[in-house]
Amino acid sequence: MDFFSTTLGMAVLVAAQCLLVVGFVMISMLFLVYGDRKIWAAVQMRRGPNVVGPWGLLQTVADALKYVLKEIVIPAGADRPVYFLAPMLSFVLAMMAWAVIPFDHGWVLANINVAILFVFAMSSLEVYGVIMGGWASNSKYPFLGSLRSAAQMISYEVSLGLIIIGIIISTGSMNFGAIVEAQKGDWGLFNWYWLPHLPMVALFFISALAETNRPPFDLPEAESELVAGFMVEYSSTPFLLFMAGEYIAIYLMCALMSLLFFGGWLSPFPFLPDGWWWMIIKMGFFFFLFAMVKAIVPRYRYDQLMRIGWKVFLPLSLGWVVVVAFLAKFEVLGGFWARWAMGG
Repeated sequence: MDFFSTTLGMAVLVAAQCLLVVGFVMISMLFLVYGDRKIWAAVQMRRGPNVVGPWGLLQTVADALKYVLKEIVIPAGADRPVYFLAPMLSFVLAMMAWAVIPFDHGWVLANINVAILFVFAMSSLEVYGVIMGGWASNSKYPFLGSLRSAAQMISYEVSLGLIIIGIIISTGSMNFGAIVEAQKGDWGLFNWYWLPHLPMVALFFISALAETNRPPFDLPEAESELVAGFMVEYSSTPFLLFMAGEYIAIYLMCALMSLLFFGGWLSPFPFLPDGWWWMIIKMGFFFFLFAMVKAIVPRYRYDQLMRIGWKVFLPLSLGWVVVVAFLAKFEVLGGFWARWAMGG
């Protein structure tokens, strides 16, 4: 134990914690892709992956190996440094946001007071990977797809930020641990923020779909319009990094919904103990909803997507900030919207 109090020991401990988080996210991603495909198959009344490994569990591993072993085809005239930097940037930034996501009380890599700002900084920078990939490919289709993606991601980041401001007003903190503790109470799941912030739960979920380019808002990758969008000129490992970054961002949104609105690691029933398993269950449930939306909802037109973001979600989320500020200031219903006043 004395070793871990030294500089080298602390470096080893931090590196081990980082590898633990990365390992959890990457292993989860393998099964998320498998679950995604199985859910689509069930909706379409077919079997889905069922050959590689027991029940097809190793299908995602086989697909990843196929991508890694294929030849990397680089378009003529491509900006090679930027071309390879773009997928790496998308993957690394999506992974870095997990540094501030807690799975239980004290189970977090970096317990900082501005954790929400850190997550938004990382997710905002991800748009650069998309734009760089479209620009460096030296093709009009990827460039058009990257511009559409940038406009879409920026539009819905505004709504996401305003929705979270309401949570910050209720809690008085931008630390995820404090937000979860503010939702603790004798009423179990009825103490969680989904109830006082109920109108914003649906808006956050839909904005998360648009932010991560998931159907029905996968316009940047609309195969029928843009030949798969900004990543059409990518193959092999660079394409795999783009896809991995997208799934990691989706899983991050599931974690944010669990922490902000549904109590994180808190038990839904007062007679059951809290723990990290509740956090995993909630994240899995929200990913199931992401997969179901892709399976059953048709794609929107681009003008409809932008109209919803700027003319519907932006006014509603901005108005909700004003309403929550009023309710919290005057501690309506005994501080139902002001957990900081109740010691949360």
